[in-house]
Amino acid sequence: QVQLVESGGDLVQPGRSLRLSCAASGFTFSRAHMRWYRQAPGKEREFVALISPTGITSYLESVKGRFTISRDNAKNTVYLEMNSLKPDDTAVYYCNAVVLSSYWGQGTLVTVSS
Repeated sequence: QVQLVESGGDLVQPGRSLRLSCAASGFTFSRAHMRWYRQAPGKEREFVALISPTGITSYLESVKGRFTISRDNAKNTVYLEMNSLKPDDTAVYYCNAVVLSSYWGQGTLVTVSS
């Protein structure tokens, strides 16, 4: 079955960097659009970034220039490199794949605080 396992969340100070990983299994990863979403406390889940099978990317406006999504098809893994982190980036970050149905990982917590 489809599985998505996120990792890499941590407590970091503002301005620092973090890289999230999402290991995928149970589907043909190389053919899937992969997305990152996040949900901050008391807020709705929001789209953060997308990468297509051909490497085309799209980002939430507020993270453009700071976040980079990438994928390694050999490892069935999608990454989210986050630089210049701000307190507003604090959230649980989720990996998403749409393979006939929409699948979600369990999330990884990113806390940006001094």
